[in-house]
Amino acid sequence: MPSVEGRRASRPWPLDPRPSEVMKAWLLDALTGIQNLRLAEVPPPVPKTGEAILEVHYAALNPADRYLAERQYPARPSLPHILGRDGIGTVLETGDATSRPGPGDRCIILRSDIGGERPGTFAQRVAVPTESLVEVPPGWGEPEAAGAALVYLTAWQALTMWGPLPDSSVVLVTGASGGVGVAAVQIASALGRRTVALSRSAEKSKRLRELGAAATYNPADPRWREALKAALAPCRVDLAIDNIGGKLLPEVIDTLGNLGKASLVGRLAGPVPDFNTAALFFRRIRLGGVAVGAYSNAETLSAWGDIVRLLSRTGARPQVDSVWPFDQLPRAFERLAQGPMGKVVLQVKG
Repeated sequence: MPSVEGRRASRPWPLDPRPSEVMKAWLLDALTGIQNLRLAEVPPPVPKTGEAILEVHYAALNPADRYLAERQYPARPSLPHILGRDGIGTVLETGDATSRPGPGDRCIILRSDIGGERPGTFAQRVAVPTESLVEVPPGWGEPEAAGAALVYLTAWQALTMWGPLPDSSVVLVTGASGGVGVAAVQIASALGRRTVALSRSAEKSKRLRELGAAATYNPADPRWREALKAALAPCRVDLAIDNIGGKLLPEVIDTLGNLGKASLVGRLAGPVPDFNTAALFFRRIRLGGVAVGAYSNAETLSAWGDIVRLLSRTGARPQVDSVWPFDQLPRAFERLAQGPMGKVVLQVKG
């Protein structure tokens, strides 16, 4: 394969004991954007000890996939690389005959290095650490379950990283119609906290209120902060979950009260321009980055159990914006860039 500037060594695909067998996968040839994706046939993965081979039914797209493809993410996988962090499927085989889950079990993937340093779910099969596989929550459809783990775990960390939220807390969620935004609205509302959502779409705002938001505001309205402050007076926002960044972040900070906190999840709007740190001083505001990768496997499993139990009590379900055929991954990324309502999902198995 021709060399590409800045690439690491080509991936040494594992040898398949069934050399005639191949699988289809979307390969990323260079970390210069998702335009480098191509659909190809490659040998399927072979399980190592502690791993399972999952036949992927559905996989979900995340902004982090695009960030990695554009070299804006810490991971530096060998190339060509297979993106995709979320997915659901059936275990075909394991590297240890006694491991659980085992062949025939239907599972979803929790947080792992899948799609980051190691091949991901935009393929017909993927090798996954068995410790990162869990059963599908009762009642969830496969497209719903395929994209749930990462966004719910991210929202959970954003809500809990500062410690318990008092019952009277007000939570503000930016980019609330995206995957993490929807999850944050659902979880915060299920916890009984007054939740405020930001969305530029009247239709999406209506849906967010149906999902539990007490109020919604349009961040394009220059008076949205004044309207929110008036509605909350004499209180202010206690915790902001910011999925957007850019010029919106200073406006979000302006809505925080004394000892207010902001959990920073994403940067869809890019760098924050001309930020004045004096905005943090007198109200003693704290900012913190969210990184689900910092969770240990035990912490991930514990958080996931809490999330599933909470959602089961309220009847909340993952929200799917659209499902795309496997050969339409580039179009699915176009939909992701448009600002979907919930998750964009790829149907891998026909």
